[in-house]
Order: sequence, then structure tokens, then C-alpha cells
Amino acid sequence: MATARSKLLCPEVTPYYHCVSRCVRRSYLCGYDQLSGKSYEHRRAWVEQKMLSLAAVYCIDICSYSVMSNHYHLVVHVNKESAAKLSDREVIDRWCSLHKMPLQIYRFIEDNNTNQSERKQCLKIIKTWRERLYSLSWFMKELNHHIAVQANKEDDCTGRFWEGRFKSQALLDEKALISAMAYVDLNPIRANIATKPENSRYTSVYMRLKQLAKNNKTPPNLAAFIGNKPKSVGGIPFLLRDYLELVDWVGKQLKVSGKGFIDNAEPPILQRLALEPSECLSLATQLEDKVRNWIGTKARINDAKLQLNRKRLAAFEIS
Repeated sequence: MATARSKLLCPEVTPYYHCVSRCVRRSYLCGYDQLSGKSYEHRRAWVEQKMLSLAAVYCIDICSYSVMSNHYHLVVHVNKESAAKLSDREVIDRWCSLHKMPLQIYRFIEDNNTNQSERKQCLKIIKTWRERLYSLSWFMKELNHHIAVQANKEDDCTGRFWEGRFKSQALLDEKALISAMAYVDLNPIRANIATKPENSRYTSVYMRLKQLAKNNKTPPNLAAFIGNKPKSVGGIPFLLRDYLELVDWVGKQLKVSGKGFIDNAEPPILQRLALEPSECLSLATQLEDKVRNWIGTKARINDAKLQLNRKRLAAFEIS
């Protein structure tokens, strides 16, 4: 029996999640379909552009992503604090940039003699919109619906394009977060459609490297690496150079030969997080091998059980 989404997504336990959404059809989401002879490679750009544009509206920070032939991956940070700080007008502007503005909300912002009852109803609507702006379920719904409509129109057909719902894994600590990000960014290399991060198109690491070569800034609508800065600053709690070293190191273990090798110098981030190389490699290559909805150290998993009032979780325990 599937676990209720409300029991899998809990920002109070952890704001970080790994999400996967898969195409349900025989035909490819993206890439080349040998049976029909059609290329759907352009659809990768659809997914990438839409997810990044949604990140500019929603309080959902994208840490890493990769768009594959029949599925895509996301590692996100649910920024509930950011949503709470938005003014009512900012909530309205964000939500109505994607949706039609109701007449009563238009009257509310124009202050066209709305009575107390109407204002109360408008504030209730704004509260709902604010909650949706940090809802991962709404973010994924908007993304998948947009792509499905485009694909159905192009294919001149109707019906379901995606599986019933997206899969999610809660990342309970920094070890789980960094491993999941590396797993996602290395998808094209594991699939043998790219040889290194620099040519892994439609991944966050490719976009970061491309932007790094230009001006050393964070690409638009991607979460920034902040290192040891206070969490209140907002961003990924690592240095970009350490993350790139980690991705490169793990990627070298994924060579087509299957042998790979480990450099003498290990990435500093492995030492700082006290994460064993073998454990990191396991996490960054086998994240989806079994049903694991929660990933973290034993202590963090136990904390999550207490917060959720549950005796057991389908968890991947990191030592």
C-alpha cells in the first residue's frame, strides 16, 4: 500500500527531498525512440526550463536535477521560512503570475470598497496560496501537468503521460543531501550518455560549471552553495569546489570498464562530514535500489520517528 504523501513530506522533520517522476508510456519523454524513429531530445529543454521558471515563483529551492530519457530527478529544499516572510501582495503576485487572478482578489488589492466579509475571504485565499508556494506536491503537479499538456499536443493524443505520482525520499542530514545531489548529477554518466560533468547536458552540475566559467556566480533559480555561512542566509551548506570534487571522485568509480580508481587525495568534504568513501559511493550510486523514503544517520532517523510518532520507517541508515 502506498504511503500517504503527507507522511512522506514533512518540512518540520527535514526541508530536503529527492524526487523522481517517470513517464508511463512506451515512447520516450526525451531522447530518441528507435521503434518510431522520432527524436524527443527537445523535450529535455522543456523540463529544464519549466522547473527553473517554477523555482522563481515557488519557495522551492532546486539543489540539483537531471533530465533523462524517460524520467527526471530533483533534489530540493522546501523553503517554508521564505514563504512565511512574503507579504500578502508578494504572495498574490507570485501565485497570479501562473494562475488567473480571481475578481475578488483584484478588488482586494485595488481596495474597491471591499467589505469585511470579502476581506476575510481574500485573506483566507492568500493563506492557502502561501501554503501552496512551499508545497512540493503543488510544485511537482504544476511541472508535470505543463509537460504532459505539451507532450500530448505534440503527440496528438490524450491520456496519462506520467506515472500516478512522483516518488520522494526525505534527506535527513547533510550526508544524505550531498550523496543524493551527487547521485542526481551523475545520472547521465551512469547511463553512459555522458563522459564527464562538463558535457552532461540538462543537469544542474553542467549548468553550474557553465556559469562558473563565465562569472563565478550561481545560475539563475538554482540554490547557491554557501559553505559554513549561517543557515539563515539560505543555500546549500557546502562549498561548490568541494561538491565538484566529490562528483568528480564518485564519477571516476562509474567508468564503463567497471573498474575505476580512487585518487590518492580524497575530497575534503568526505573528511569534514566524516563520510566514508565506500559509504558515499554506495549512497551516490544505489539511492533508488530499494524502497527508502527516509535517508540519514541513526540518530536523525530516530528523531524523525519521534516527530512523526511512528515506530518504523523505510529508511537508509548512514553510520
